[in-house]
Amino acid sequence: MTIDLADVARAKGIKYFLISYTDLFGTQRAKLVPAAAIGAMQKTGAGFAGFATWLDMSPADSDMFAKPDPASLIQLPWKPEVGWLAADLWMNDAPVEASPRHALKTQIARAAEQGLTMKTGVECEYFLIQQDGTAIADAADTQAKPCYDQQALMRRYDIITEICDAMLQLGWNPYQNDHEDANGQFEMNWEYDEALVTADRHAFFKFMVKSIAEKHWLRATFMPKPFAHLTGNGCHMHVSLWRGDTNAFVGDGTALSPLGLSFIGGLIHSAPAMAAITNPTVNSYKRINAPRTLSGATWSPNSVTWTGNNRTHMIRVPEGDRFELRLADGSANPYLLPAVALAAGLDGIANDRDPGPRLDINMYTEADKAGDVKKLPLNLLDALRALEACPVLPAALGPVVPAYLKLKHAEWRDYKAHLSEWERVNTLDC
Repeated sequence: MTIDLADVARAKGIKYFLISYTDLFGTQRAKLVPAAAIGAMQKTGAGFAGFATWLDMSPADSDMFAKPDPASLIQLPWKPEVGWLAADLWMNDAPVEASPRHALKTQIARAAEQGLTMKTGVECEYFLIQQDGTAIADAADTQAKPCYDQQALMRRYDIITEICDAMLQLGWNPYQNDHEDANGQFEMNWEYDEALVTADRHAFFKFMVKSIAEKHWLRATFMPKPFAHLTGNGCHMHVSLWRGDTNAFVGDGTALSPLGLSFIGGLIHSAPAMAAITNPTVNSYKRINAPRTLSGATWSPNSVTWTGNNRTHMIRVPEGDRFELRLADGSANPYLLPAVALAAGLDGIANDRDPGPRLDINMYTEADKAGDVKKLPLNLLDALRALEACPVLPAALGPVVPAYLKLKHAEWRDYKAHLSEWERVNTLDC
C-alpha cells in the first residue's frame, strides 16, 4: 500500500518536510518542502545539484532528484510540524549507484537472494562540548575514570532525557543511557532492527542529538578523537543474520553457527580495506592507533582479531546470537557502515572463510601472544590503498567505491598540504 505523504501531513499536522540524504562523506543534506508541495515531490523528488555536495559529480551533470521514502518518515519530536524523510537519489531516471543509501539497499538485496536479512544495532558515542569546540561543556566532569559517573550524567539530565523521550515517542525502544569513558562523553542505546531501518535511524539520531544540544546552547560532536588525552567516539555495531524469524547466527550453546563464523571470516579477510569506510577521516586513525588515554584504555582495536566477551579485539562475540564490530567510529557513514560489513560478510559466507582462532588474550597488554595477525591501517592513506587493492569490496559495492576513493584521496591531499603547529614547534629550528 502506497503511503500518501499529503494525507499524512494533514493527519499529523505536518507543515514542512525535510527531504534528506546522506552524501559519501556522511554529511546530511536536505531541502525544506512545504506540505502543500509534498505530493509533487513524492512523485519526482526534490532537485539538487550533486556536485555541490560530497558526491562524485561535476557542475555539468544533470539535476539530481532526492525521492523521499515514505516508510522512513519521522516527525521531529522537538518540532512536530516538521517531518524528516530519508531519500533515494536519482539522476536521468536511474538510481545514483554511487550513493550511500543505494549501496546499502543493493547489499540488502544480495542477502535477500539467499533468503537472509541482516539486523543491526549501533552504539553512537558523542561528546557534549562548548559551542566553540575547544573543551567539553561540563567543567566539573574531571574524573580520571568518568565512565558511568552518576553526577556527571545527571548534570546533563535535561538533554539526555529529551533525546531519550524523543526515541520513546518514535517507538525506537531505547533501553539505557550512560556517561561514557571520556569526560563529557555519552552513549544512548535503542533496539536493533533491519539494517536499513537502523541506518535511517542512525542518520536521524545524529541530526537529533546535534539539534537538541543546540537548543541547550551546547554542541554535540561524533568526531572520532576530538581530544587527544580522552577516549574517542566509537560506533560499535551489533550484527545478526536471519532466515525469516530464525537467527542464522545461533549455533550450539554459546558458539556462533558455522554461517556466523564464515561471516566473521569475511570481515577478518577484508578488514584493512573496510577501515577506509568504517574509519573514514584523518582523525579516525588517532582513535584506533591511540596511546593510553586518561582512563587507562582506548576501547578501540588496532589489530584484526576476534574473541568472545572481550572488548580489546576488533570483533567481540558477547553471546551466541550476534557479534559486535568495534572498528567503526563516530564519523562512519550510517549507510556505508552496514553496507561494507554486509558485503564482506556475504563474501565470507560464499567462500567459507575461516576467521582464524578465537583469541581470549588481552590485546592491550598481551598482543605479542596473538601471533601473525593483521594490523589495521595506520592512517587514512594506508586504508584507502588497502581498499583499492581489495579484491572483494570494490566488486561487491560497485560504483560507490571509485567515487568514494576519488573524493577521499582529494581529502588526503588537502590534509597533507596543511602545515600544523606541531611541525612548526618541532622543526622550525632544524
